[in-house]
Amino acid sequence: MLTARLTLDPARPVGPVSRRLFGAFVEHMGRGVYGGIHEPGHPEADEDGFRRDVLDLVRELGVTAVRYPGGNFVSGFRWEDSVGPRDSRPVRLNLAWHSTETNEVGLHEFAAWLEKVGAELMLALNLGTRGTLEALDLLEYANVPSGTTLADQRIRNGRTEPFDVRMWCLGNEMDGPWQLGQMSADDYGKLAARTAKAMRQLDPDLELVACGSSGAGMPTFGEWERTVLTHAYDDVDFISCHAYYEEKDGDLGSFLASATDMDRFIETVVATADHVKAVRRSPRTIDISFDEWNVWYLSKVPADLAKRIDDWPVAPPLSEEPYTVADGVVVGSLLMSLLRHADRVTSASMAQLVNVIAPIAAEPEGPAWRKTTFFPFAVTSRLARGTSLRVGVEGPGYVTAEYGEVPVVDAAATIDDGAVALFLVNRSQEEEVEVSVDLAAVGVAALDEALTLADPDPHAANTTDRPDRIGLRPATRAAVTDGVLRVTLPPVSWTAVALH
Repeated sequence: MLTARLTLDPARPVGPVSRRLFGAFVEHMGRGVYGGIHEPGHPEADEDGFRRDVLDLVRELGVTAVRYPGGNFVSGFRWEDSVGPRDSRPVRLNLAWHSTETNEVGLHEFAAWLEKVGAELMLALNLGTRGTLEALDLLEYANVPSGTTLADQRIRNGRTEPFDVRMWCLGNEMDGPWQLGQMSADDYGKLAARTAKAMRQLDPDLELVACGSSGAGMPTFGEWERTVLTHAYDDVDFISCHAYYEEKDGDLGSFLASATDMDRFIETVVATADHVKAVRRSPRTIDISFDEWNVWYLSKVPADLAKRIDDWPVAPPLSEEPYTVADGVVVGSLLMSLLRHADRVTSASMAQLVNVIAPIAAEPEGPAWRKTTFFPFAVTSRLARGTSLRVGVEGPGYVTAEYGEVPVVDAAATIDDGAVALFLVNRSQEEEVEVSVDLAAVGVAALDEALTLADPDPHAANTTDRPDRIGLRPATRAAVTDGVLRVTLPPVSWTAVALH
């Protein structure tokens, strides 16, 4: 059996764990909205057409904030289409995902759904095909109490109190050639700065997110961030990061090490932002909104979507990943990467929430159930509180084709008022690992719970026929003796341990 030794250092904390770290993302894409959260006529539908079974699972997942309505969708979105009487809302083509948008669910409906969830609304603005004036109009409609044309229109539309949206994304992936209105970093940086300045004239306390690169593999990555922030540094609070991972060509070893790439991505963006800070001699510090991240098999997205000129379906199935045990383990490790950078990553959104690259599956007219990625997110959201701790890992490594040598054991930890949560991944495909942790420095000695996601078949998944095939199980080989935690990690596994 392999062994690893971990050390926790409360004297050198990473930073506070923001509750926004456990956000999600809902886009008008595939069956994410229609047939996902909203299905009038379903046996579980409430008076507003929202599925109660899905709502219960979203609450269990522990989502704290939701970015909406996109995503690529937002760059063709006219917010005015999504308000007012439903029967008079325009039907539009969703160019981003080659489908038809009915606008049956819009701003009011989604905000009402989020109130049922108990989560914060985070709005994305269309800076692809629209601009500063339209952003100001939406801000006025959403946040001004009354007394203006747009605020009073909101009231007539049934919402007396403002939505009071605090966090706004200034466009989406504006570096991407797939994006409506793609721009250069110079053009986008100027537009983002102008729009941010204008929005702050209405409300100086808004939290604004500038678009970073849509992925670390983009040819302009790094230079994009530097240029955008050179223009907008004093006007925004966040720069965004987006990252998706998949197992490629059967290379499970590299896939399990995906968090290594996320770590490097975050650290590069932080270094770039801090470089601009130094050059500008600014007292402000820009944080990261990692507002799209997940396992997504992008290689399986149909390449001919845009060529189907006579086929614009409503809510067609798209990217409904089956999600294996390995996928769930990687999602758990990506959450650990976010925790390791909690000093600078203060907002994050797992993309997406229901059906589309999602932890929750909702069958048409049928049940809703948890995919493997549901479990690490729900437990981490529940346990990871207070302050993120640095974790020293002494143990074996292995060589990956994509990232070089990486540790077999990945780890993150938090501490909060006498409670410690420890998150562990065993990346070995064949061997167990016994992990030992001296708990004296953190002052805990009692084991509350230990849960593991694992299976002899790392490619096993929950399905419609067997929705409970994979789940969390107690980590029976976990114990605290003489102030030392010892826990045995199965191959290809994610484990959470709570102590007090």
